[in-house]
Amino acid sequence: MTMTLRAFVRMAPVAALALAAGCDLQVTNPGPVQAAFLNDPAALTAIVNGAGRDLGEGLNWTSYTGAAVTREVLPAGSTGAFGITVRQQLGVLSPDDGGDWWNQAQRARWTAESGVRRIKEVLGAAANNNATLAQALIWAGYSNRHLGENFCDCVIDGGPRQSYTVYLERAEAAFTEAIAVATAANNATLRDVATAGRASVRLLRGNLTGASADAGLITNNAFVYRMPYFVNTVDQYNRINWASANQPYRAHTVWGTFYDNYRRTTRDPRVPFDSSLTIRFGDAAVTSLGGQVRWFFQTKYPVRDSPMNLSSGWEMRLIEAEALLVANDIPGAMARLNLRRTALNLAPWTATNATEAWTALKRERGIELWLEGRRLGDFRRWAALNRPGDQENMTGRNLCFPIPLSELETNPNLR
Repeated sequence: MTMTLRAFVRMAPVAALALAAGCDLQVTNPGPVQAAFLNDPAALTAIVNGAGRDLGEGLNWTSYTGAAVTREVLPAGSTGAFGITVRQQLGVLSPDDGGDWWNQAQRARWTAESGVRRIKEVLGAAANNNATLAQALIWAGYSNRHLGENFCDCVIDGGPRQSYTVYLERAEAAFTEAIAVATAANNATLRDVATAGRASVRLLRGNLTGASADAGLITNNAFVYRMPYFVNTVDQYNRINWASANQPYRAHTVWGTFYDNYRRTTRDPRVPFDSSLTIRFGDAAVTSLGGQVRWFFQTKYPVRDSPMNLSSGWEMRLIEAEALLVANDIPGAMARLNLRRTALNLAPWTATNATEAWTALKRERGIELWLEGRRLGDFRRWAALNRPGDQENMTGRNLCFPIPLSELETNPNLR
């Protein structure tokens, strides 16, 4: 692999100077920069940072559109740039929607996994206790988790179609290795991040014992690991913030969602939104909702560079609660999932049977992980396992992003 270095030269003034001086001015294009130059140990941190940046962009796309499908937000206007298309409003994710979701997510996975391989090649045995490798493995883990939670099928580097669970296998392997490397590097922060990431993946894979064990190691409820965003370019903005801002889009609203009435009733700070006294509606009529709708803009991400949670201590408590619920320990599960509510002085959920307990768990995960790109994965696994309780009427709505036409038409293994 090579990287091309482009130089832009203003030739006219140089030519005039050369003629006036009567000298021979020769410029040699250095050509492509060989990938081997990236093998400098000083370049490894930049490679890893790039993998994180790619994941941020991938998460940006799926978290927003996925939130429209799962009714975490509703359309308020725009269907074009930063908007919600008519089909997406109806819960349809189509292969011909474009490949942005797929391309960004796959690039994040490839960049992270490629970075892991390069670090091992460059550092050799010294990589085994190197924090930079641990961070690269963490990005590989989260990138694969992101794909496994949000996409219908797995394709690795132009290969054949596989089950989406392959992404989750790769995510768990990456997190497991990250734990070992971070531990050897005596980096407790990265060790805990990898442990929390693995807990979430083990839950998705149905390993409730392993998921609960990992979650139990994160005893600090205030623990949180976030994806940063930046104001440098539009691609680096928090997409949910930018699409909900008054200028230029007002593309989505919290009006009419479960979170609308829930927030009004409870004042739960985890699902914040606001409204304007002067700008009452979104920026266009919404066919699927019968016209213009009230513009209630989310404030979980109040600015363009608001970070997004990847893992948290409170998520770990919900993992423990779900493991207890699967084991039919309803009192234990309810006690776990109500810990957060007690800390926020909110009324606890109550349940007298398994159906009520599962409804409480599903709602609490939706509240805790609101607008974090996690809801599709939850709905899909609960449906596949036939878990009881309210599914918020997802009947007929897609629960994953399909392989796009751009991949279907160019990958010979998918034709």
